[in-house]
Amino acid sequence: MKKNGFIIGLLFLTSMQLHANTFVSEDVITEPTPQRFSICFNTTCETVQELSLQQQQWKKVQQLFQRSIDSAAIEREVIKRAIALLEDMVGRLAGTSNDLAENAGGAREGQMDCIDESTNTTIYLTMMQSEGLLKFHQVSDIATRGYFITGWPHSSAVIKETASSQFYVVDSWFLHNGEQPYIIPLTEWQNGWRPG
Repeated sequence: MKKNGFIIGLLFLTSMQLHANTFVSEDVITEPTPQRFSICFNTTCETVQELSLQQQQWKKVQQLFQRSIDSAAIEREVIKRAIALLEDMVGRLAGTSNDLAENAGGAREGQMDCIDESTNTTIYLTMMQSEGLLKFHQVSDIATRGYFITGWPHSSAVIKETASSQFYVVDSWFLHNGEQPYIIPLTEWQNGWRPG
């Protein structure tokens, strides 16, 4: 889907519902695995690149989840580290290591906006889920807030804690590539949350 069509569609969708479509480009691999997945960059999935992790790279992600994780809160902390690790590994493969927080990198090659970030984070979370690493959460649709009326639209990946059915955003956009994302309750994020 082209950028303008996406923005119009996103505004329409988000005016009616909390969650937007998870993937905005037909080129995104919707059933990602560590051996075959895609990432978005260059703003609103302008560039979609197919990638593959080597076995030892994915093993580093698995090892994060091998420690004793006996609560959803601990699992969210491990998810943060896993997303940061994947961003670092993928950044080296795709040339997106120079992605700056928010849109500070402008239109330079490899920069990601919140659509790219939320798509990529959802892909990473989906791989974790399909590989059986998530015990206390499941991946949900991307959430969007703003809609121009109450501020610029902003999107984020979302997970749901299975026991409480509480939703949390996993927001990487506010940070440079490879930094641990923020995981906060969706309702708080919806009300305009920004890092202090």
